[in-house]
Amino acid sequence: MTRPYPRIAVIRFPGMNCEEETRRAVAAAGLACDVFMWNGPTDELALYDGYVLPGGFSYQDRVRAGAIAAKDRVVDCLFEEAAAGKPVIGICNGAQILLEAGLVPGFEPGRVEMGLATNIMPDRDGYYTRWTHLEVVDTGSSATCSFGRGDVVPIPVAHAEGRFVTSTEGLLDRLEENGQVVLRYVGPDGASDPGFPSNPNGSSRAIAGIRNVEGNVVAMMPHPERAAWLFQVPERLAGPWGASRRSARGERTLLEPGPGAAVMRSLRTFAERRSEEA
Repeated sequence: MTRPYPRIAVIRFPGMNCEEETRRAVAAAGLACDVFMWNGPTDELALYDGYVLPGGFSYQDRVRAGAIAAKDRVVDCLFEEAAAGKPVIGICNGAQILLEAGLVPGFEPGRVEMGLATNIMPDRDGYYTRWTHLEVVDTGSSATCSFGRGDVVPIPVAHAEGRFVTSTEGLLDRLEENGQVVLRYVGPDGASDPGFPSNPNGSSRAIAGIRNVEGNVVAMMPHPERAAWLFQVPERLAGPWGASRRSARGERTLLEPGPGAAVMRSLRTFAERRSEEA
């Protein structure tokens, strides 16, 4: 008997605008995927095998980005499903919601231990978008288990509040020691570069994504759904992915997976492993 594909819910909160492109990218990885409204029945939400919180501006980013959405009752369901080991990935505004809800880093679940502060950039402020290069630091998470450790991956960012910060003494060291930093901003050649523009928002230790202790919940600021196919990669981009895009010929080649597709493949791999263990 053929095993059914894992089912993933892309949760839409009011003001989000990336749910459909995220759904397409998840489905392209071979996952059954639906957009699930924030006010939908939680008993139905619990039937899914994993969850993605997409980007946008939930509740217009009032108070702080993600702060209001983090109080929605649907997040209570996510806490329960994450505790059961199901994968949960928050992308950009979704990452902001996960931090504001206390789902990550999760040393004290429900407590806000880190924040995503306003970008720090020279000679400008506010919303900023660009292609960045990321080093895959940890491969034990639902967003990175299909990568190799040390891989350098180009994925764009687009946000105004993306700087990982904390006021808790020693917390950053604890994240590093536990392997909970999963993605870090680097230069196009993979070299460490904490300065702008390689680190596009001034994030502490150039952190671009973190996970909870168990690895099933990940908050990441870059947008993998905007790099899911080769045609989305800019021809001018430095590195092997830019070279692949420049040499691409024909629609079939352009529709091959892009660098962000491995995030969605990781989600599938993680969900399948969990289903086998359950």
